[in-house]
Amino acid sequence: MRQVNLNQLAAASSETARDINRRIVLNLIRSRQPLSRADLARSSGLQRSTVSLITEELIAEKWVVEGSLGRLPRGRRPTFLQLNDKRAVICVDIRPSQVTFAVGDVNGGISSQNMINTPATPADAIAEILSRVRQLVAERPDTPFEGIGISVPGRIDPATYQLMFAPNLKWPITDLKTPLEQETGLEVELENAANACALAELWFSQPDAIRDLVAITVSEGIGTGIIAHGQLITGRTGMAGEFGHVPLDPSGPLCTCGNRGCWEVLASNRAALRYYFESLEADTERITDTFGFPQLLALAEQGDVSANRALTRMATNLARGTRMVVASLAPELIVFIGEFTSAWNKFRHVIEAEVQAQSISAAPPLLRTGTDGATARVRGTIAAVFQKHFGAPAPALPQL
Repeated sequence: MRQVNLNQLAAASSETARDINRRIVLNLIRSRQPLSRADLARSSGLQRSTVSLITEELIAEKWVVEGSLGRLPRGRRPTFLQLNDKRAVICVDIRPSQVTFAVGDVNGGISSQNMINTPATPADAIAEILSRVRQLVAERPDTPFEGIGISVPGRIDPATYQLMFAPNLKWPITDLKTPLEQETGLEVELENAANACALAELWFSQPDAIRDLVAITVSEGIGTGIIAHGQLITGRTGMAGEFGHVPLDPSGPLCTCGNRGCWEVLASNRAALRYYFESLEADTERITDTFGFPQLLALAEQGDVSANRALTRMATNLARGTRMVVASLAPELIVFIGEFTSAWNKFRHVIEAEVQAQSISAAPPLLRTGTDGATARVRGTIAAVFQKHFGAPAPALPQL
């Protein structure tokens, strides 16, 4: 998952070569499991003896386990290898209204999922996360936890690892990483929610052929996670892909970021609810926990004209912003994630027509919903924690 800057590398040692070969084998097992040693040798181009040494090392370290036996017309039956799903991550998905806690394994499986209301302050959130993490660790004394993955509705400064920009969460600049690592002894990886969804698609859903994609998350706001050439793009300050706060209508409604007419204020769940209540000439303060976006979707499914108009308007504005993403990044695939995708068959033609009509490319991107949108953020935190073991090794410091 990490690109290598050849200008910053010292001469490669035999240890560097072994590390690279190990990561190649580990990543092939992850993406193509179950896989035999012979298949690994053919796919990697490594000598069978090298593959055998690496796989025995990975088995000893409990990264890989041996599974079923294959069948051949003759000769010894091969033993298939797969990642050890006992290696786990504690997953935390923070949203403006709720926090989800789960245990996820290296293969993307999720267990022990539960939710709480989002604490009002970062200090309260840290205390609650610590309590839940300790409980999960105590309940699984034999589980080797690799770390804690946290998805947040905001942007992380890559230099300080602080939460810098989270207008819908309404928290100040916050350091979640340091106190959690100090108190738990586990490494903490924080990732923007849309980036987490993009990682989940890349790791657990996409064939190797698709390496350029954008994940668009639609909820209280709109986020975009960008994968280019198989790499997650974050930018120098961690703000890459913040299309949700690009104004599409300078005279539009006020956004939580302070600007007017941002994409998310025109095409998010909240925007659809606002359109619905405005059509009824009702007070938008009625947008509460008792009537929210799920209820609007239910009304549309029942044939409510105002609900369908509100959702169509939302879809149209979602498509307008998507055109901006297409023109800027020219991805091969755009994946939509959010509650509105439950009505995808009803509104996909609106989005597809808008994007195709304005596309400046002869090959517009594929548009589809996330493979498992309900768990995308949680599964993305699994990839965020484990990816350091599967990508290129960190570049060595230049020798003086």
